[in-house]
Amino acid sequence: MRTSEPSDIELQELWSNYKAEATAKARDVLIVHYSPLVKYVAGRVAAGLPQNVEQSDLVSYGMFGLIDAIDKFEPERGFKFETYAIARIKGAILDELRSIDWVPRSVRAKARQIETAYAKIEARHHRPPSDEELMEELDWTDDQLQTALMQISHVGLAALDEILSIGGDGGDSITLGDTIADTSSHGPMGAFEIAETRQMLAQAINGLPEREKLVLTLYYYENLTLQEIGRVLGVTESRVCQIHTKSVLHLRARFSALEHEPA
Repeated sequence: MRTSEPSDIELQELWSNYKAEATAKARDVLIVHYSPLVKYVAGRVAAGLPQNVEQSDLVSYGMFGLIDAIDKFEPERGFKFETYAIARIKGAILDELRSIDWVPRSVRAKARQIETAYAKIEARHHRPPSDEELMEELDWTDDQLQTALMQISHVGLAALDEILSIGGDGGDSITLGDTIADTSSHGPMGAFEIAETRQMLAQAINGLPEREKLVLTLYYYENLTLQEIGRVLGVTESRVCQIHTKSVLHLRARFSALEHEPA
């Protein structure tokens, strides 16, 4: 009796059949099999969004990313499909969210202010700034800074999967997922650019304070929830949320500064 879930061997055969003949039946089975990935990614993205953003909408956006991943995945390269697909699913969700421009301009402005302040202080002192230095640069109180960080986190603007711009607002762009996924199909120049971006990103992350690095590692690589990270660090979930937001804004400021350094 055939089970509803294909075995590993059957899955390999499905991939082979789909890549050889591109049959709709094989693709449909692959979509059904990997669809839980979409719900998983949508759930993680939804955790940082306002309540008026429906998770079911995120799932719909993510399905386009899954289908695109199935169409473009090349099993013979030896990469794990789940890693490749998660990057594409996240990208599809974020692309749709950006296209409807649901983030308030005031929140975007605050995020840019914080990133600019980080960049200025680090350029001046060649080290990560303290909260006190950040507040002085922004001319904000501690309450204003913490409120801004919470507002930014609530709309999901500060996520490591958000766009890391290359060449300014009008340039090309890359997400963290793009640095993980298979890029060999981009050609020699594309592969070099991705490798260079990965190196820059690693350098930027290594320059973060230890607690910020730990939060990013636990959230993005160990897949812990913010509540679980709070238990690890002995702080509240809202405090972890603030640290996470500050970490990503800090990272984006460092990444931008590294990119514009003279060769």
